[in-house]
Amino acid sequence: MAGRAQLWRAARPMGVSEGVYGRIKARILDLDLAPGAALSEPDLALQYGVSRTPIREALIRLADEGLVLIIPKSGTMVSRIPVHLLPEAILVRQALEDVTVRHAAARATRSDLLRLEASILSQEELVAAADFDSFHLADEEFHALIAGIAGLPGIWTLVERAKMHIDRYRRLTLPQAGRMERVVREHRAVLEAIAHGDPDAAARAMAAHVSGLVISIEAVRDANPDFFEGEFDRPAQTGGGTHRAAEGGR
Repeated sequence: MAGRAQLWRAARPMGVSEGVYGRIKARILDLDLAPGAALSEPDLALQYGVSRTPIREALIRLADEGLVLIIPKSGTMVSRIPVHLLPEAILVRQALEDVTVRHAAARATRSDLLRLEASILSQEELVAAADFDSFHLADEEFHALIAGIAGLPGIWTLVERAKMHIDRYRRLTLPQAGRMERVVREHRAVLEAIAHGDPDAAARAMAAHVSGLVISIEAVRDANPDFFEGEFDRPAQTGGGTHRAAEGGR
């Protein structure tokens, strides 16, 4: 499976500035450009074969999104992951995906279910191959498929905007022992609820899956201290998916 940066290159033709922005952003989200890494306009311009103007425009845009930090008279760097913002971002994602999975459960067709099953089978193959990069993209595809089945692709666009820092953090969770296997189990629980046409069960399965991300924040930060900034305040557990996710999730 192609990496995120390769997918950007394979997309429909786009302007130079847009293309450079997409490729740099993809590298940041894939951790190819690691949190804290210095970014040089001349080096990037040489690497992409463009002038410094589209590089500068891309970096300013990425700074507005919080993925790049521009320090006047000092330099430009990939921003570190703001650990204190992760719990709120996870809650936002959970709320948005609650809507999509409920709609998907109410309207999924047999062919929709087969597509979701195929996605999970692909994930299982990637687990066996220990292919972290491709598994991350397959995970994304599964959630995007649900939004498409729900007839709410615009909500997935909102999810993508809300989860940029989550994506970098999630990528760091994959090497944990049993992590990818657990994700596949949780995806299958979501699929089973959708297949039964049960919106409430689908929402519970999705909540347990997404909210489970919170429980690994401290361990992942401690294992990669140079990639994070800020302090983590664990949110109070409620009776919803967060409590169930304490047993394991992503």
